[in-house]
Amino acid sequence: MLPPRLNVEAFALPPAATKMAPMHAIHIVGRCLRLVSVYAAYHYVIARGVSLTLFVFVCLSGSAAVFSALQRPWRGRPLPNSLLGPALVNGGVMAFSLLLWANGLRNCGPVRTILGEYAGAVLGALSTLLFSRNGLVWRRIGGLLAMCAAYYLLSQGWAMSSYSPFSFGSTNVKEVLVEEEEGLIKSSSMLLPAFSGILAAIRRIISRRVSMKNHAKKRLHAVTVAAAACFIFPFAMFKLAVGKQHSSSEPYGSAAWAYTSTILFGVVLIFYVDTFVEDRLHIVVASPTHILVTGVGIVLFEYIYGMDFSLLGFVICATILGLGIYEATATEPNIRDLDQGNSFLKEDRSSVNVLTLPS
Repeated sequence: MLPPRLNVEAFALPPAATKMAPMHAIHIVGRCLRLVSVYAAYHYVIARGVSLTLFVFVCLSGSAAVFSALQRPWRGRPLPNSLLGPALVNGGVMAFSLLLWANGLRNCGPVRTILGEYAGAVLGALSTLLFSRNGLVWRRIGGLLAMCAAYYLLSQGWAMSSYSPFSFGSTNVKEVLVEEEEGLIKSSSMLLPAFSGILAAIRRIISRRVSMKNHAKKRLHAVTVAAAACFIFPFAMFKLAVGKQHSSSEPYGSAAWAYTSTILFGVVLIFYVDTFVEDRLHIVVASPTHILVTGVGIVLFEYIYGMDFSLLGFVICATILGLGIYEATATEPNIRDLDQGNSFLKEDRSSVNVLTLPS
């Protein structure tokens, strides 16, 4: 008796999943390269003691040059003043946001700074809480409380092996690193990354509102980055005139690699990746899926660089944060806005079927 023939088609992936796999790969690779730039910048800033204002200015200037070469905003149809005005304002917001981000990176380390970028989801949560009428108020309040709890636990050092109550998956760190981080474990330590994340979310919202077409969005972003470099220029020159650098003997800290990776991966590439992922996969920055991809990358790089890291504490904080964002930006079943709850800033996306958007 012949054995029954296996149905190979039953084990095959659906065509939709096969088509989406390369897009998800682009998302993962883009996020990992961005994390490479974050850790390179962190070790350079810590090792060399450079002025953060100068560091941000050089990175913005290099990024503006790259964006200008790629997008050439001066060519084609002239951009109207109604678009240039918000783009210039966005430049100031970007400059201030990156300054806060750089200070948070030096004071809090990569983990808390990266997770602090998701604080911008608070804007979407508050908008759905204030302007929505579908009776999910308590669910949103619970989500906001969960987000606050996650950031409080991060501020208390739960993601660091030196201060986490969990020893599972913790790394062994030098006593010097523990002494440097002694004064950073307090409730206010997450304020800089959180405010930076909120300002970055405001910048994305303004950009999304003034550029309905993808091509215009890219041209306007080139103007925004150039404006940010101009805003920070006088402060950078002042720091260059009066500032002093304090070098140390850290094993990491290549200046060329720190600046190059931050410009190419941390500013330029991540903009195109986030734009592509948002348009094709409908995954916005402040979403649980985005946190999942970033969290896996953080775990890998924390172990690669031998940082002060507690795996279980980090997983708990990231899980609470992701659940908080999901609940705080919840809408009616099967209807989740592309901006994750920014209902008061919705766009007319006629080409996108909102009913089929994943959460």
